[in-house]
Amino acid sequence: MSERIRLGISTCPNDTFAFHALMNRLVDWRGLEFDLRLLDIQQLNDELFAGKFDVAKCSFHAALLLSDSMVVLPSGSALGFGVGPLLLSSKSVASTGAVPVTADQITLCPGQHTTATLLFRLFYPHTTSIEQVVFSEIMPRLVQNTADFGVCIHEGRFTWQDQGLGLVEDLGTRWENETQCPLPLGGLVGDKTLPDEVLWKVQSVVRDSLDYSLADPDGALETMRHHAQEFDDEVLMQHVHLYVNEWTVDLGDIGAGALHRLNEKAKLAGIIPPSTAGLQILP
Repeated sequence: MSERIRLGISTCPNDTFAFHALMNRLVDWRGLEFDLRLLDIQQLNDELFAGKFDVAKCSFHAALLLSDSMVVLPSGSALGFGVGPLLLSSKSVASTGAVPVTADQITLCPGQHTTATLLFRLFYPHTTSIEQVVFSEIMPRLVQNTADFGVCIHEGRFTWQDQGLGLVEDLGTRWENETQCPLPLGGLVGDKTLPDEVLWKVQSVVRDSLDYSLADPDGALETMRHHAQEFDDEVLMQHVHLYVNEWTVDLGDIGAGALHRLNEKAKLAGIIPPSTAGLQILP
């Protein structure tokens, strides 16, 4: 009998790039059977909390809260320098140069347990009201002036200027300046109740899939286009070049150190409980 793995990944281009070969069975599944679902990152977080996945990509904010039951796989993470969410202002606010200050202002965030929300709460505590929406709604609402600010992730990082929006701050740059660490956005986690042998098989398939796309980047474009919000191939590949890097291949010591700093800062800010153990990478 094959071991069935309920696997969840996001629809963003770096995931569909990394998992293209797995999704299309272009690499050996090593005796596993993958029941694969692609969802928005906050939906992945929610379903992981609900026990719907054995292995899933999730925000590292969510992973911290699940650290007692989940272990991080070495491959598949989004972590790096220059990869952070952007805090944008609406068209009307951009013209005034205003920043998040008061509760009568609204900031749109892409999900309660996203790392984007964690960063906004770290750097702009007790300022605006926060409204959680699907990431793809944030820029359209800022263009329509139905919110004051928004924390922008995914492809919007490359297209916000075309929409006439204002840049308040690159939250990733602020993280880098304060910690000297790459920013850990999201990673692939596995249920600790699975045998280590099974988790390592999953890790090996993911690594093979990632290596496959790195050897033939253009081969993954059709899969990426099918799930993307932005269909311009140049923008999709910009996304891959930014978010897929050496730490996607293997988190290593630097990745582990960045996760430790995220845990520390989130605890100090009261965003996660002080008893949170911190994330372990599959040994």
